[in-house]
Amino acid sequence: MSEPLHPRLWMGTSSWSSSDWVGPFYPEGTESRDMLRHYATRFRSVELDASFYRTPSRDQTAHWARSIPEGFRFSAKVPQVITHEKMLVDAQEDLATFLSAMDLLGEKLGVLVFQFPYFNKQAFKTADPFLERLETFLPTLPKGYRFALEIRNKAWVTSRFLDLLRTNGVAYVLIDHPWMHPVRQLMEKLDVVTSNFSYIRWLGDRHKIEETTKEWGKLVVDRSGEMKDWVPVVHQLLERDVDVFSYFNNHYAGHAPGSIALFEEAWRASS
Repeated sequence: MSEPLHPRLWMGTSSWSSSDWVGPFYPEGTESRDMLRHYATRFRSVELDASFYRTPSRDQTAHWARSIPEGFRFSAKVPQVITHEKMLVDAQEDLATFLSAMDLLGEKLGVLVFQFPYFNKQAFKTADPFLERLETFLPTLPKGYRFALEIRNKAWVTSRFLDLLRTNGVAYVLIDHPWMHPVRQLMEKLDVVTSNFSYIRWLGDRHKIEETTKEWGKLVVDRSGEMKDWVPVVHQLLERDVDVFSYFNNHYAGHAPGSIALFEEAWRASS
């Protein structure tokens, strides 16, 4: 496993199973069953994307835990049945099933992420009914896990919202996404640290990049300027004495491992 940029910075990609990475990232001829093992020699954390679509089986999560070394951390997206379909209503059984599977990761479990969509007025006319739903749901979360929460309505990121997360020990997810405020602008106005860890997702504009490519083996968007902006943000978070979990999506610039390399280059240049 490569030496981390900082002992409290957990950096990786959103999933590890892209066949487009064979050659650019994985050795030629790497089979899908061997990708995680190779991945863990380079990075010490990954965000599970597949768990958003359905809860992995307990056998699957136990296999993942056996496949990687000590010191590795899996973060995972909470299933969409909870966040998108039921929108937190009558979702306790679904969450319990999900947690039962994630428990098999043991000490290798990182953060569990509630990723909400952009809510139009048919879903919630204003932020208030969504916040009321959070006020009911968040206190029921079981102890002993690290939870983070992402929203994509930028006007809803307010002191009230962040204080609600803070009261319940849930981390606010910072995302680099065209719908949201630039991170440095946001942090000038609000305290975005709401737990004893922070969480970052570099998402980009999925629809725009897919107009250029649907293959994910190389960088196709120059994000060097954004990385120069993000490096001091990550430093600032780490100075708050929190762990920082951070993940790049292929859609951010075309090739998630390449985006990490670009961040690492900007980090070292800043030092």
